[in-house]
Amino acid sequence: MRTCTWKFAFLLGIACFTITAFIYGHYDLDFIHSGDRVILGRPLKVTGSSLPPLEENGKNTTAPSEDERARPAQRDPVLGQVFNFSVPVLQWAGLLNPQEWQRLQQDPGPYGWKGLAWDASRGTGSCSTAASRGCVRCAVVGNGGILKGSRQGKAIDAHQFVFRVNGAVTKGFEEDVGTKTSFYGFTANTLKNSLAAYRAVGFTRVPQGQGVHYIFIPANTRDYLLLSAAIRGIPVPSDHDKGDVPSKYFGQKSSVDKFKMLHPDFVRYIKERFLKSPLLRKKYSHLYMPSTGALILFTALHTCDQVSAYGFITDNYGAFSDHYFDRVKKPLIFYVNHDMQMEGRVWEQLHTQKVMWLYKRPLGA
Repeated sequence: MRTCTWKFAFLLGIACFTITAFIYGHYDLDFIHSGDRVILGRPLKVTGSSLPPLEENGKNTTAPSEDERARPAQRDPVLGQVFNFSVPVLQWAGLLNPQEWQRLQQDPGPYGWKGLAWDASRGTGSCSTAASRGCVRCAVVGNGGILKGSRQGKAIDAHQFVFRVNGAVTKGFEEDVGTKTSFYGFTANTLKNSLAAYRAVGFTRVPQGQGVHYIFIPANTRDYLLLSAAIRGIPVPSDHDKGDVPSKYFGQKSSVDKFKMLHPDFVRYIKERFLKSPLLRKKYSHLYMPSTGALILFTALHTCDQVSAYGFITDNYGAFSDHYFDRVKKPLIFYVNHDMQMEGRVWEQLHTQKVMWLYKRPLGA
Protein backbone atom coordinates (compact mmCIF):
# COMPACT_ATOMS: atom_id res chain seq x y z
CA MET A 1 0.00 0.00 0.00
CA ARG A 2 1.28 3.44 -0.90
CA THR A 3 2.69 5.52 1.93
CA CYS A 4 1.03 8.91 2.06
CA THR A 5 3.01 12.11 2.16
CA TRP A 6 3.73 14.06 5.35
CA LYS A 7 0.75 16.13 6.37
CA PHE A 8 0.20 19.84 6.17
CA ALA A 9 0.47 21.11 9.71
CA PHE A 10 -2.86 22.94 9.45
CA LEU A 11 -4.63 19.93 10.90
CA LEU A 12 -2.34 19.53 13.87
CA GLY A 13 -1.24 23.08 14.58
CA ILE A 14 2.49 22.80 13.92
CA ALA A 15 2.92 26.35 12.66
CA CYS A 16 2.74 29.32 15.03
CA PHE A 17 -0.39 31.38 14.46
CA THR A 18 -0.50 35.10 15.25
CA ILE A 19 -3.22 37.70 15.18
CA THR A 20 -1.84 41.16 14.54
CA ALA A 21 -4.50 43.82 14.34
CA PHE A 22 -6.65 41.96 11.88
CA ILE A 23 -4.56 38.87 11.24
CA TYR A 24 -1.57 38.92 8.96
CA GLY A 25 0.15 35.85 7.65
CA HIS A 26 3.63 35.12 6.45
CA TYR A 27 2.93 32.18 4.21
CA ASP A 28 5.82 29.78 4.04
CA LEU A 29 4.37 26.47 2.89
CA ASP A 30 7.57 24.79 1.74
CA PHE A 31 6.63 21.67 3.69
CA ILE A 32 3.75 21.17 1.25
CA HIS A 33 5.18 22.35 -2.02
CA SER A 34 8.67 23.24 -3.08
CA GLY A 35 7.62 25.74 -5.76
CA ASP A 36 7.15 29.47 -5.46
CA ARG A 37 3.85 30.64 -4.08
CA VAL A 38 1.42 31.97 -6.62
CA ILE A 39 1.07 35.73 -6.93
CA LEU A 40 -2.59 36.36 -7.42
CA GLY A 41 -2.10 39.81 -8.85
CA ARG A 42 -1.99 38.14 -12.25
CA PRO A 43 -4.95 36.15 -13.55
CA LEU A 44 -5.11 32.39 -13.20
CA LYS A 45 -5.52 30.64 -16.53
CA VAL A 46 -7.30 27.45 -15.49
CA THR A 47 -10.93 27.51 -14.38
CA GLY A 48 -13.39 24.89 -13.24
CA SER A 49 -14.77 24.61 -16.76
CA SER A 50 -11.39 23.44 -18.07
CA LEU A 51 -10.96 20.48 -15.74
CA PRO A 52 -10.15 17.21 -17.55
CA PRO A 53 -12.99 15.45 -19.40
CA LEU A 54 -14.89 12.95 -17.33
CA GLU A 55 -15.61 9.29 -17.81
CA GLU A 56 -19.01 7.77 -17.15
CA ASN A 57 -19.56 7.68 -13.41
CA GLY A 58 -20.77 4.54 -11.65
CA LYS A 59 -23.20 4.26 -8.77
CA ASN A 60 -20.71 3.11 -6.17
CA THR A 61 -21.51 4.55 -2.73
CA THR A 62 -18.60 2.89 -0.88
CA ALA A 63 -15.55 5.00 -0.10
CA PRO A 64 -12.42 3.66 -1.88
CA SER A 65 -9.37 2.31 -0.09
CA GLU A 66 -6.49 4.43 1.16
CA ASP A 67 -4.28 3.32 -1.72
CA GLU A 68 -6.83 4.45 -4.29
CA ARG A 69 -7.16 7.97 -2.95
CA ALA A 70 -3.72 9.10 -1.78
CA ARG A 71 -3.40 12.65 -3.19
CA PRO A 72 -4.44 11.93 -6.83
CA ALA A 73 -4.49 15.66 -7.52
CA GLN A 74 -0.72 15.68 -7.08
CA ARG A 75 -0.04 12.44 -8.97
CA ASP A 76 -2.15 13.19 -12.03
CA PRO A 77 -0.30 15.34 -14.63
CA VAL A 78 -3.45 17.26 -15.61
CA LEU A 79 -4.92 17.68 -12.14
CA GLY A 80 -1.49 18.75 -10.99
CA GLN A 81 -1.87 21.80 -13.23
CA VAL A 82 -5.28 22.62 -11.77
CA PHE A 83 -4.48 22.26 -8.07
CA ASN A 84 -1.87 24.66 -6.73
CA PHE A 85 -0.66 23.47 -3.35
CA SER A 86 1.66 26.45 -2.94
CA VAL A 87 -1.19 28.91 -2.41
CA PRO A 88 -1.40 29.68 1.34
CA VAL A 89 -4.48 28.11 2.88
CA LEU A 90 -4.34 29.97 6.20
CA GLN A 91 -3.16 33.32 7.48
CA TRP A 92 0.04 32.53 9.38
CA ALA A 93 2.34 34.13 11.92
CA GLY A 94 5.19 36.22 10.57
CA LEU A 95 6.47 39.65 9.77
CA LEU A 96 3.91 42.07 8.36
CA ASN A 97 5.29 42.90 4.93
CA PRO A 98 4.27 46.35 3.63
CA GLN A 99 4.26 45.16 0.02
CA GLU A 100 1.90 42.29 0.76
CA TRP A 101 -0.29 44.56 2.87
CA GLN A 102 -0.57 47.01 -0.01
CA ARG A 103 -1.32 44.22 -2.48
CA LEU A 104 -4.14 42.82 -0.36
CA GLN A 105 -5.49 46.31 0.32
CA GLN A 106 -6.65 46.48 -3.30
CA ASP A 107 -9.63 44.17 -2.78
CA PRO A 108 -12.30 43.84 -0.08
CA GLY A 109 -13.08 40.56 1.68
CA PRO A 110 -13.02 37.72 1.08
CA TYR A 111 -10.26 38.37 -1.48
CA GLY A 112 -8.25 41.03 0.31
CA TRP A 113 -7.86 43.43 3.24
CA LYS A 114 -9.39 46.60 1.83
CA GLY A 115 -10.83 48.67 4.66
CA LEU A 116 -8.84 46.93 7.42
CA ALA A 117 -6.66 49.07 9.66
CA TRP A 118 -2.89 48.73 9.94
CA ASP A 119 -2.21 48.03 13.57
CA ALA A 120 0.47 45.48 14.33
CA SER A 121 0.69 46.26 18.03
CA ARG A 122 -2.04 43.93 19.21
CA GLY A 123 -1.12 40.31 18.75
CA THR A 124 -0.86 36.97 20.39
CA GLY A 125 0.65 33.72 19.22
CA SER A 126 0.84 30.07 20.03
CA CYS A 127 2.80 27.08 18.86
CA SER A 128 2.31 23.36 18.94
CA THR A 129 4.91 20.76 18.07
CA ALA A 130 2.54 17.93 17.26
CA ALA A 131 3.18 16.11 13.99
CA SER A 132 1.66 13.26 12.04
CA ARG A 133 2.80 10.68 9.55
CA GLY A 134 0.71 8.31 7.55
CA CYS A 135 -2.51 9.01 5.68
CA VAL A 136 -4.79 11.73 6.97
CA ARG A 137 -8.41 10.88 6.15
CA CYS A 138 -10.96 13.68 6.43
CA ALA A 139 -14.73 13.87 6.17
CA VAL A 140 -16.39 17.15 5.26
CA VAL A 141 -20.04 17.21 6.28
CA GLY A 142 -22.45 19.60 4.61
CA ASN A 143 -26.03 20.07 5.72
CA GLY A 144 -27.81 18.66 2.67
CA GLY A 145 -31.04 16.71 3.00
CA ILE A 146 -29.42 13.77 1.22
CA LEU A 147 -28.10 12.75 4.65
CA LYS A 148 -31.54 12.34 6.22
CA GLY A 149 -32.00 8.61 6.76
CA SER A 150 -28.58 7.88 5.27
CA ARG A 151 -27.09 6.05 8.28
CA GLN A 152 -23.68 7.50 7.49
CA GLY A 153 -22.85 8.57 11.04
CA LYS A 154 -20.43 5.75 11.84
CA ALA A 155 -18.65 6.15 8.51
CA ILE A 156 -18.24 9.88 9.11
CA ASP A 157 -16.90 9.44 12.64
CA ALA A 158 -14.42 6.81 11.42
CA HIS A 159 -12.37 9.54 9.71
CA GLN A 160 -9.44 11.05 11.59
CA PHE A 161 -10.77 14.57 11.14
CA VAL A 162 -14.33 15.77 10.56
CA PHE A 163 -15.11 19.22 9.16
CA ARG A 164 -18.58 20.73 9.64
CA VAL A 165 -20.11 24.05 8.61
CA ASN A 166 -22.86 26.51 9.54
CA GLY A 167 -25.89 24.77 11.10
CA ALA A 168 -23.96 21.68 12.16
CA VAL A 169 -26.75 19.96 14.13
CA THR A 170 -25.72 16.53 15.45
CA LYS A 171 -27.92 15.86 18.49
CA GLY A 172 -30.82 13.70 17.39
CA PHE A 173 -29.18 13.01 14.02
CA GLU A 174 -26.18 10.98 15.17
CA GLU A 175 -27.08 7.92 13.10
CA ASP A 176 -27.02 9.96 9.90
CA VAL A 177 -24.29 12.56 10.48
CA GLY A 178 -22.19 11.27 13.40
CA THR A 179 -21.03 13.17 16.45
CA LYS A 180 -17.38 13.98 15.82
CA THR A 181 -16.26 17.52 15.00
CA SER A 182 -12.62 18.48 14.48
CA PHE A 183 -13.08 21.73 12.54
CA TYR A 184 -16.07 24.04 12.29
CA GLY A 185 -16.07 26.47 9.36
CA PHE A 186 -18.14 29.65 9.06
CA THR A 187 -18.32 33.37 8.47
CA ALA A 188 -19.54 35.64 11.24
CA ASN A 189 -22.72 36.08 9.24
CA THR A 190 -23.42 32.37 8.66
CA LEU A 191 -22.60 31.54 12.27
CA LYS A 192 -25.14 34.01 13.64
CA ASN A 193 -27.75 33.29 10.99
CA SER A 194 -27.48 29.55 11.66
CA LEU A 195 -27.92 30.01 15.40
CA ALA A 196 -31.03 32.09 14.78
CA ALA A 197 -32.55 29.98 12.00
CA TYR A 198 -31.90 26.47 13.33
CA ARG A 199 -32.39 26.88 17.06
CA ALA A 200 -35.74 25.09 16.84
CA VAL A 201 -34.07 21.94 15.48
CA GLY A 202 -31.38 21.88 18.16
CA PHE A 203 -28.61 24.16 16.92
CA THR A 204 -28.30 26.15 20.13
CA ARG A 205 -24.52 26.58 20.01
CA VAL A 206 -21.65 25.96 17.64
CA PRO A 207 -19.57 22.81 18.22
CA GLN A 208 -17.40 23.09 21.31
CA GLY A 209 -14.92 20.82 23.03
CA GLN A 210 -11.24 20.18 23.52
CA GLY A 211 -10.76 18.74 20.04
CA VAL A 212 -12.74 21.38 18.12
CA HIS A 213 -10.98 24.07 16.07
CA TYR A 214 -12.60 27.03 14.33
CA ILE A 215 -12.00 28.10 10.74
CA PHE A 216 -13.02 31.68 10.01
CA ILE A 217 -13.77 32.59 6.39
CA PRO A 218 -12.75 36.25 5.88
CA ALA A 219 -15.91 37.43 4.12
CA ASN A 220 -15.60 40.97 5.45
CA THR A 221 -14.44 43.09 8.38
CA ARG A 222 -16.84 41.35 10.78
CA ASP A 223 -14.82 38.15 10.60
CA TYR A 224 -11.50 39.84 11.39
CA LEU A 225 -13.03 41.75 14.30
CA LEU A 226 -14.69 38.65 15.76
CA LEU A 227 -11.52 36.58 15.47
CA SER A 228 -9.33 39.32 16.92
CA ALA A 229 -11.72 39.68 19.87
CA ALA A 230 -11.85 35.90 20.38
CA ILE A 231 -8.06 35.65 20.48
CA ARG A 232 -7.76 38.55 22.91
CA GLY A 233 -10.67 37.48 25.11
CA ILE A 234 -12.55 40.77 24.80
CA PRO A 235 -15.90 41.90 23.37
CA VAL A 236 -15.93 42.90 19.70
CA PRO A 237 -14.74 46.54 19.84
CA SER A 238 -16.56 48.07 16.88
CA ASP A 239 -18.65 47.71 13.74
CA HIS A 240 -21.77 45.57 13.23
CA ASP A 241 -21.09 43.20 16.15
CA LYS A 242 -19.84 45.78 18.66
CA GLY A 243 -20.10 44.45 22.21
CA ASP A 244 -20.60 40.85 21.15
CA VAL A 245 -18.75 38.39 23.42
CA PRO A 246 -16.94 35.65 21.44
CA SER A 247 -16.85 33.26 24.40
CA LYS A 248 -20.60 32.70 24.09
CA TYR A 249 -19.86 31.01 20.76
CA PHE A 250 -16.51 29.34 21.37
CA GLY A 251 -16.53 28.69 25.11
CA GLN A 252 -14.78 30.31 28.05
CA LYS A 253 -11.49 28.44 27.71
CA SER A 254 -10.73 28.58 24.00
CA SER A 255 -6.97 28.71 23.51
CA VAL A 256 -5.36 30.71 20.72
CA ASP A 257 -4.45 27.64 18.68
CA LYS A 258 -8.13 26.77 18.27
CA PHE A 259 -8.64 29.64 15.83
CA LYS A 260 -7.71 29.63 12.14
CA MET A 261 -8.59 31.94 9.26
CA LEU A 262 -8.47 31.23 5.55
CA HIS A 263 -6.10 33.38 3.56
CA PRO A 264 -7.64 35.83 1.03
CA ASP A 265 -5.34 34.42 -1.65
CA PHE A 266 -6.75 30.94 -1.06
CA VAL A 267 -10.35 32.15 -1.37
CA ARG A 268 -9.48 33.99 -4.59
CA TYR A 269 -7.66 30.94 -5.97
CA ILE A 270 -10.68 28.71 -5.34
CA LYS A 271 -12.99 31.21 -7.01
CA GLU A 272 -10.75 31.80 -10.03
CA ARG A 273 -9.62 28.25 -10.64
CA PHE A 274 -12.61 26.11 -9.69
CA LEU A 275 -15.72 28.24 -9.15
CA LYS A 276 -15.56 31.15 -11.59
CA SER A 277 -19.31 31.36 -11.93
CA PRO A 278 -21.31 33.09 -14.70
CA LEU A 279 -22.87 34.99 -11.79
CA LEU A 280 -19.73 37.13 -11.85
CA ARG A 281 -21.03 38.63 -15.08
CA LYS A 282 -24.46 39.42 -13.66
CA LYS A 283 -25.91 42.49 -11.94
CA TYR A 284 -25.13 41.32 -8.41
CA SER A 285 -21.65 39.99 -9.14
CA HIS A 286 -20.23 41.86 -6.14
CA LEU A 287 -22.24 39.56 -3.85
CA TYR A 288 -20.84 36.32 -5.28
CA MET A 289 -18.38 34.13 -3.43
CA PRO A 290 -17.97 30.36 -3.09
CA SER A 291 -20.24 28.89 -0.43
CA THR A 292 -19.00 28.16 3.08
CA GLY A 293 -19.26 24.44 2.38
CA ALA A 294 -17.26 24.77 -0.84
CA LEU A 295 -14.44 26.69 0.82
CA ILE A 296 -14.18 24.23 3.69
CA LEU A 297 -14.28 21.26 1.31
CA PHE A 298 -11.46 22.77 -0.74
CA THR A 299 -9.58 23.46 2.50
CA ALA A 300 -9.73 19.75 3.25
CA LEU A 301 -8.74 18.87 -0.32
CA HIS A 302 -5.60 20.98 0.09
CA THR A 303 -4.66 19.69 3.55
CA CYS A 304 -5.76 16.05 3.79
CA ASP A 305 -4.57 13.00 1.87
CA GLN A 306 -8.06 11.59 1.42
CA VAL A 307 -11.35 13.44 1.55
CA SER A 308 -14.92 12.17 1.76
CA ALA A 309 -17.74 14.69 1.22
CA TYR A 310 -21.15 14.11 2.78
CA GLY A 311 -24.26 16.25 2.52
CA PHE A 312 -23.19 18.18 -0.57
CA ILE A 313 -25.34 18.89 -3.59
CA THR A 314 -25.68 16.08 -6.15
CA ASP A 315 -27.46 15.90 -9.50
CA ASN A 316 -30.62 14.50 -7.87
CA TYR A 317 -30.82 17.21 -5.20
CA GLY A 318 -34.50 17.78 -5.97
CA ALA A 319 -35.37 14.44 -4.39
CA PHE A 320 -34.18 15.62 -0.99
CA SER A 321 -34.98 18.40 1.43
CA ASP A 322 -32.76 21.46 1.76
CA HIS A 323 -31.29 20.23 5.08
CA TYR A 324 -31.06 16.86 6.80
CA PHE A 325 -32.63 18.36 9.92
CA ASP A 326 -35.71 19.80 8.18
CA ARG A 327 -38.89 18.56 9.85
CA VAL A 328 -40.82 18.84 6.60
CA LYS A 329 -39.37 18.66 3.12
CA LYS A 330 -38.19 22.03 1.82
CA PRO A 331 -36.83 22.70 -1.66
CA LEU A 332 -33.27 23.86 -2.11
CA ILE A 333 -33.38 27.57 -2.95
CA PHE A 334 -30.62 29.16 -5.02
CA TYR A 335 -29.43 32.67 -4.17
CA VAL A 336 -27.35 35.15 -6.14
CA ASN A 337 -24.39 35.05 -3.74
CA HIS A 338 -23.53 31.38 -4.47
CA ASP A 339 -23.63 29.12 -7.52
CA MET A 340 -24.66 25.84 -5.94
CA GLN A 341 -25.34 24.13 -9.26
CA MET A 342 -21.85 24.89 -10.50
CA GLU A 343 -20.44 23.62 -7.22
CA GLY A 344 -22.40 20.40 -7.68
CA ARG A 345 -20.86 19.87 -11.11
CA VAL A 346 -17.38 20.40 -9.67
CA TRP A 347 -18.03 17.87 -6.87
CA GLU A 348 -19.18 15.31 -9.41
CA GLN A 349 -16.10 15.94 -11.51
CA LEU A 350 -13.69 15.63 -8.59
CA HIS A 351 -15.46 12.45 -7.48
CA THR A 352 -15.13 10.92 -10.93
CA GLN A 353 -11.44 11.87 -11.09
CA LYS A 354 -11.01 10.26 -7.62
CA VAL A 355 -9.71 13.47 -6.11
CA MET A 356 -12.35 12.97 -3.42
CA TRP A 357 -15.24 10.66 -2.65
CA LEU A 358 -18.74 12.18 -2.79
CA TYR A 359 -21.61 10.55 -0.93
CA LYS A 360 -24.40 9.99 -3.43
CA ARG A 361 -27.74 8.37 -2.89
CA PRO A 362 -29.84 6.83 -5.65
CA LEU A 363 -33.56 7.54 -5.54
CA GLY A 364 -35.34 5.19 -3.17
CA ALA A 365 -32.18 4.30 -1.25
